[in-house]
Amino acid sequence: MADLHHENPPLIISKIAIIGAGVSGVAAAKQLSRHNPVVFEATDSIGGVWKTCAYKSTKLQSARKDYEFSDFPWPNGDDPSFPTHDEIVDYLESYAKHFDVLKFVEFNSKVMELRFVGHRESVELAANAGAYVSPLPGHPVWEIAVKRNDSENLQWYAFEFVVVCTGKYGDIPKIPSFPDNKGPQVFQGKVLHSLDYCKLDKNAATQLLKGKKVAVIGYKKSAIDLAVECAEANQGPEGQPCTMVVRTLHWTVPHYWVWGLPFFLFYSTRTSQFLHERPNQGILRSLLCYMLSPMRRGVSKFVESYLLWKLPLQKYGLKPDHPFEEDYASCQMAIMPENFFTEADKGNIVFKKSSNWWFWKEGIEFDDSTKMKADVVILATGYDGKKKLKAILPDPFRSLIEYHPSGIMPLYRGTIHPLIPNMAFVGYIESVANLHTSELRSIWLARYVDEKFKLPSTENMLEQIYEEMEVSRRTTRFYKRHCISTFSINHSDEICEEMGWNSWRKRSWFAEAFSPYGSQDYSHEN
Repeated sequence: MADLHHENPPLIISKIAIIGAGVSGVAAAKQLSRHNPVVFEATDSIGGVWKTCAYKSTKLQSARKDYEFSDFPWPNGDDPSFPTHDEIVDYLESYAKHFDVLKFVEFNSKVMELRFVGHRESVELAANAGAYVSPLPGHPVWEIAVKRNDSENLQWYAFEFVVVCTGKYGDIPKIPSFPDNKGPQVFQGKVLHSLDYCKLDKNAATQLLKGKKVAVIGYKKSAIDLAVECAEANQGPEGQPCTMVVRTLHWTVPHYWVWGLPFFLFYSTRTSQFLHERPNQGILRSLLCYMLSPMRRGVSKFVESYLLWKLPLQKYGLKPDHPFEEDYASCQMAIMPENFFTEADKGNIVFKKSSNWWFWKEGIEFDDSTKMKADVVILATGYDGKKKLKAILPDPFRSLIEYHPSGIMPLYRGTIHPLIPNMAFVGYIESVANLHTSELRSIWLARYVDEKFKLPSTENMLEQIYEEMEVSRRTTRFYKRHCISTFSINHSDEICEEMGWNSWRKRSWFAEAFSPYGSQDYSHEN
């Protein structure tokens, strides 16, 4: 790196910046290591939300072998239990140390602002669907302002290429809107978001919940984990039940077996994904997909029948009205903790379904005119990752982050925004194996930066992106998420073909058809 004169403090020049050192940032840094990237991490450690925003009970929702890097197996990979968040952080730190990634990370360095300083024709080329600009043009394209914990001043850097890995979770909570005079300000108790709760230590969390009337808003993974922690803190005669306020029901699963068969057989093999629509499939395959739709619905019904038998969903009014496959296609399937319904049976977790709710001075009021008293209300209502991006990106790029009406960030291969030059985004596309998804796209990105292949025209990239969005819209009512779970193998195939790799990664036809795909299948080029 070199210092150049700048109107602010001296400008530090380098090739590639990576913003964020979570799972995606670490994966990107490893793959781009030959360029000595500078990784800006706002906290004092790597790991992202696994380090900074995990409850004491938080565990991974899959087995270790389904959440590992292609060239770094878990040391205890045969352990069938789901790893805790501490084990995941230890694994990531071991990976970063093994591949000497930590030397690239600038800790306690928060990115405050980005400026586009590239040539105007770079933007015009993109806007006019011309050839995409060179990833490393030999001169700065982006300037980045960084604030360190020990300084009030901003340090400015300049880079040819920026990789954004700040993710969809953490930092900025998504807060519901309320009618006038019916928001948190009228409530006499305590209101906090799950983001605030996860920063409490074990004793503080227990004291917040113990003996209190707690309402948890939501019914996704974080809300479910919160309800269990609340129930565990309220054991005994002095305990109070935790109320889960459920607006939208989603299917939950107890484990990855269905009627004695491994779950991957139904959704994670080439044969199973052949039943589902995928982008650019052609007329013949579209017709075949239509003809096979009864089989696809049958698979969903088969899974649902097991879940209704295994879990007391109907007893508690928790059976969703939509098919299981719609939750799977939108990456909203959650693993249910073993003791969740045990606590519900004891009366420590109760449920209230309501489309709309608001605050009153002693608790929450619902749209059916009923009220409940509460001491603590915890909003497990998600995060606003795009708001983080909009806060640091300049115009006109800020306005390009969301594609309306879906709200999805339009990313080619889940990585490149066709209208934002010399920038990539890793960790913004979802699948059932997000670490594998981020690693494969980081491998693809590194080869693109090294100009091992060229991107299609902007027009063709946008066409591919919109086709993926349309597939999601036709597959699930929850299409406002960039989830590729039902066509993830096809998505990886296209990435491999673009890199010049063989897209069929197994050693036999049988394995290719009936075994699941994972990170180990992409540990080598051919």
